[in-house]
Amino acid sequence: MGVLNKPVKKQSRGLLTRMLLASLMCVSAVTIVRADETDAKKMLKGMSDYVASQKAISFDYDAALEVITKEDQKLSLLSSGNIVLNRPDKVRFTRAGGFADIEGAFDGKTFTLFGKNANIYVQAAMPGTFDQLVNDLQEKFKRPLPAADLLLTNSYDELMKDVTDIKDLGSGVVGGTECDHLAFRKKEVDFQIWIAQGTKPYPCRLSINSRTVAGNPEYSIQLRDWKTDSDVAKADFTLNPSNAAKVEIAEVRDKFSDLPANFKRGAEK
Repeated sequence: MGVLNKPVKKQSRGLLTRMLLASLMCVSAVTIVRADETDAKKMLKGMSDYVASQKAISFDYDAALEVITKEDQKLSLLSSGNIVLNRPDKVRFTRAGGFADIEGAFDGKTFTLFGKNANIYVQAAMPGTFDQLVNDLQEKFKRPLPAADLLLTNSYDELMKDVTDIKDLGSGVVGGTECDHLAFRKKEVDFQIWIAQGTKPYPCRLSINSRTVAGNPEYSIQLRDWKTDSDVAKADFTLNPSNAAKVEIAEVRDKFSDLPANFKRGAEK
């Protein structure tokens, strides 16, 4: 006697939608147990103290910047780069994506930012420490240095400023490294950080979500090939681009934009 095949009902949702809904249902079923905030603060402080105590640091990174279109579509702009830091006053970094290829250097006296694709550079006298440079880049250039909040000598104070809620989410694995996973909430942003377990509690990943921009876009940076002290290769902290056009500091935001040419920046709040 033959077996009758019953007609299969057509799925009303696509695979990606079903996968997302399944993931959300799993997450919604989990209750996050609030751990001792003191332990979470201690882990973050341990990371900050460890990083601040390193005289030489180098690492590669992968970053993702989310943008929200006027149609409320969330898009991710990816880039990768490298940072070499010699405390107290020297740093060199790169950032390359599908739309930008940038290199920067600071020797304790002069900061240079070179846009390789556009063959332009900006150079300015900015004597001081690495910490002062980070502040000046934000104030004068409107360009934060990648992973800057993690590298400051007082990173704990900066990260904990205006924090209203703390969660210890246990362990997580980033790039094969087991980490402590912490989550923090501020008035305008939420951020998560993954810190390597063990005697070298370096930051493995940082993600920041805006709470004031529609769509809650995220910026994330993941660190790899972390090295310190004698393992850090020597670097040249001076940068003098040849055959490149020099531009003024006021032009940095437009000419060194993080956005592709076919993207138009919306009005800021």
